[in-house]
Amino acid sequence: MKASPLRLGVNIDHVATVRNARGGAHPDPIRAAHLAVLAGADGITAHLREDRRHIRDQDMERLKRQLFVPLNFEMAATEEMIGIALRLRPHACCLVPEKREERTTEGGLDIIGGADHLRPVIRELKGAGIRVSLFVEPERDIMDAACELGAPVVELHTGTYCEAVLEGDRARIEHELTRLRGAAAHGAGIGLEIHAGHGLDLQSVRPVAAIPEIVELNIGHSLIGEAIFLGLDEAVRGMRIAMDEGRLQAGEPADAASAAR
Repeated sequence: MKASPLRLGVNIDHVATVRNARGGAHPDPIRAAHLAVLAGADGITAHLREDRRHIRDQDMERLKRQLFVPLNFEMAATEEMIGIALRLRPHACCLVPEKREERTTEGGLDIIGGADHLRPVIRELKGAGIRVSLFVEPERDIMDAACELGAPVVELHTGTYCEAVLEGDRARIEHELTRLRGAAAHGAGIGLEIHAGHGLDLQSVRPVAAIPEIVELNIGHSLIGEAIFLGLDEAVRGMRIAMDEGRLQAGEPADAASAAR
């Protein structure tokens, strides 16, 4: 299939992590959001956690007020977060699993076991004009479940693939890319918009960008890490270039394990 343009959403959570480590207002995640947009980001993602370990309520309010690109509000499907989303009305809400003790999101949302809880949440957010996405594992049955729940978008969890890339395990890389390709093709085929994210960096992004059904990648930690050495604008531009290089391979046969090295 002919690949559509690929959007980049930049997650600014860990600018707030650095700010909160010292206290005060510096570095400002909203300033980072503006810089990312100027450097080529198509949207901004921020995850307001229960414990406010990085992004805070005031950050979400300022992002909603100041951004002229889509704001993607990552959130657990809790009563508190639903209330905040309905008040702020961001462009999108991505429902994610959340454990208080985890350092970062671990795996996809259980949308099969949690269907009864998620269905009214999705309906309420959609009714408020918010685009709802579900952060899920790349499996065909999960694509079917997302469609049945009425979510228009899924974000495929790429963390397991990225771990394989870091380990240099060629067989596992190909296995995980096969999962991603299969889920993306099936999901798009039943009417879902396909996004992907978690753990992607310059080493791993090209083969994922080459999957033609994926229309958006959300990337944060690696960009903020590179920004320490290069500056955020250069880090975002470099990722944008790598994504575009990967996109040129869409629909072409390739040695994915080699491309991910």
